[in-house]
Amino acid sequence: MIASGQPWLISLVLLGTALALLLAEALFPRRRRSLARSRRWPAHIGFVLVNMPVERGVQALVSIAVFGAATGYAPQPDFGLLPLTGLPGWVQGVLAIALLDLAVWAQHWATHRLPWLWRLHRVHHADRDLDMSTALRFHPLEIGLSMLFKMGVALALGAPLWALIVFELLLAVLPMFNHANLALPLWLDSVLRWVIVTPDMHRVHHSTRRVEHDTNYGFCLSIWDRLFRTYCPRPSGGHQTMQIGLGDYPGPETTRLGWAMRLPFR
Repeated sequence: MIASGQPWLISLVLLGTALALLLAEALFPRRRRSLARSRRWPAHIGFVLVNMPVERGVQALVSIAVFGAATGYAPQPDFGLLPLTGLPGWVQGVLAIALLDLAVWAQHWATHRLPWLWRLHRVHHADRDLDMSTALRFHPLEIGLSMLFKMGVALALGAPLWALIVFELLLAVLPMFNHANLALPLWLDSVLRWVIVTPDMHRVHHSTRRVEHDTNYGFCLSIWDRLFRTYCPRPSGGHQTMQIGLGDYPGPETTRLGWAMRLPFR
């Protein structure tokens, strides 16, 4: 997003979170894998290598188009909706994080409702297993559109720079956490999901059953799904036996990067 001046920080947090979740998944797995990591992860690593330049390219183009080559996003901008409120800077920052999270929820909802967006987003849902690496599996066209949307919202809000950095960190960490094949204690899951999206909550969203995968759109705060009545507490068949992925694509082709890149055009 606009806070692209700290890519090293985001990368370090991303790497540290990935290593921690890898260990946690190995020690406390929620489900048995249907496919080995060695079959799925090469494609997911490929998505990372393709998508990182796309993200940075969109950020650079928008920054140049909006601010010009010599200027940048101010730590406390004087444009946008939030500065007009006259609220203290820290209140504006908290509101910006919450509203950006709502915007991402709405974007995710739209990818399931608009056919042309679903064609892109189904690349993510075609994964037949679920672990922290699934959070990296997005088509580059969806990544580019998502970046444009989030940067537009951030500019319209006039969010403080620190709030954008915090939001980027959340956007780097929490999707890996809520996609993780991680068995949290049930009491802890029930407490956490009142505030944030947990792995058990988000796993429902990856069910092959349409009535379930059109629920639980959140990535950070769980309140939006409760507020807009898209919350589903658990899969009908239970977490151990539920089917993950897309019913139309149950075969091994889903693990291939080339196949996934072509999927939106099928």
